[in-house]
Amino acid sequence: MENPLLLFPQLNISASKDKSYYKVMKSTIKEEPHKASKAGAKQKRNRLSLLLQKSEFHEGDHVGKPGNTTKATSVSPEEAVKWGESFDKLLSEKAGLDAFTKFLKTEFSEENIEFWIACEDYKKSKTAHELLPKAKTIYETFIQKDAPKEVNLDFQTKEVTSQNIEQPIITTFDAAQNTVYRLMEQDSYPRFLRSDPYLNLVKGRNPSRPALRRRSRSFTVNDFKGVRPDFTVW
Repeated sequence: MENPLLLFPQLNISASKDKSYYKVMKSTIKEEPHKASKAGAKQKRNRLSLLLQKSEFHEGDHVGKPGNTTKATSVSPEEAVKWGESFDKLLSEKAGLDAFTKFLKTEFSEENIEFWIACEDYKKSKTAHELLPKAKTIYETFIQKDAPKEVNLDFQTKEVTSQNIEQPIITTFDAAQNTVYRLMEQDSYPRFLRSDPYLNLVKGRNPSRPALRRRSRSFTVNDFKGVRPDFTVW
């Protein structure tokens, strides 16, 4: 009696060593590489097509990721020119305030404008009950020694503000806010007006949308017309 041929020991599947079985297996083995070859060639053609599409334009990356950035505000050159009339005019417009804040972040001095904004919000408090928690937060964030965002205040202004923090009123931070305002107006504001982002706005350019660069002539679609790619190098 002929011993069966054990095909898959792990599955306990066996078959007799007859010619018909080996003929089927032989044709199957030949067909599998052929299918794999066709699938591989198709995949390589798709990769080449995608590569050609990507080579058409080289775009600059946008700053930030979707979801954590807001849509850029469209600012006309006329509006940007008005920001140069006065520092107060710049801060009175939301787009101007945003642009100035971004500029200060490049100089690592955004704590000044953040303190000014916090003081503006503080003065909008409608009840005395709102003043104390807000005053404490502002003091601990911007004024006290070694605060995480400590602003540059003279000794007298800091002392007066510290003494009034226990019983805050609407004008508690006025002296400190005015000091920081003058610092930004005399120091940071002139540099902002000379900065590239501001000058681009005045000239009607949108810095949030980088211009597309010309596609490389060393790698274009026309260069591949009539050329059969060699996939052996892949």
